[in-house]
Amino acid sequence: MLSNLFDRLVDNRLFFNQSCLLCGVPGTRHGLCPGCRASLPRLPAERCPHCAEPLATGRLCGACQHHPPAFDALHVSYRFDYPLDGLIHAFKYGKRLEMAGALGRLLAHEAPIATSPIDLVVPVPLAKERLAARGFNQSHELAKALAATMQARFAADLCWRKYNTRVQATLERAERHRNMNDAFGVKRRLDGLCIAIVDDVATSGATLSSLASALKNQGAKRVEAWVLARATSLKT
Repeated sequence: MLSNLFDRLVDNRLFFNQSCLLCGVPGTRHGLCPGCRASLPRLPAERCPHCAEPLATGRLCGACQHHPPAFDALHVSYRFDYPLDGLIHAFKYGKRLEMAGALGRLLAHEAPIATSPIDLVVPVPLAKERLAARGFNQSHELAKALAATMQARFAADLCWRKYNTRVQATLERAERHRNMNDAFGVKRRLDGLCIAIVDDVATSGATLSSLASALKNQGAKRVEAWVLARATSLKT
């Protein structure tokens, strides 16, 4: 029922004449016309089964073999590349909240491949300072869409960011993990629960791993990460 309601609200938009977010063609039901949706940069099928790093073999990457992230799986279909990167940037920094439905739908399409039944859907929280500057949390908007599709509870305020970390995009891989060390708090015990954490983009996975670790420290049995896009170029 929730999934059907979400589809009606996001897809049909009875009171709005939607245009494609990329090419502007009118009468688009899903935020992106079929042609533009087909142009989105998909990740290859052969990738690390843990962190989704593209690999020729499809086996565990070296990073996951030596320092596996705390999350149990990363669900992502797209590369952070043209034209999706522009959509995410406009949504995130341009305060284009009207894009939340279309981008949430892209993320929610991965829901059928959830490894385990999901009890809670949790957005990656922003620090108070960054939330005040940006005006909204893009992960919160995406997580709401995923929770509706999964028919799982949306736990908007379960977690918080303890301090305002440095911007991850400015850091190399090792610095990203140090930057996110013990960055998140969790308000209550989660014994035996399976949790989906949601963000817009993953690169090193440091943010997702830090949040997953905090959730598991509170008893979560399994934590899966769900993101719109994966950036695949990062200095080691």
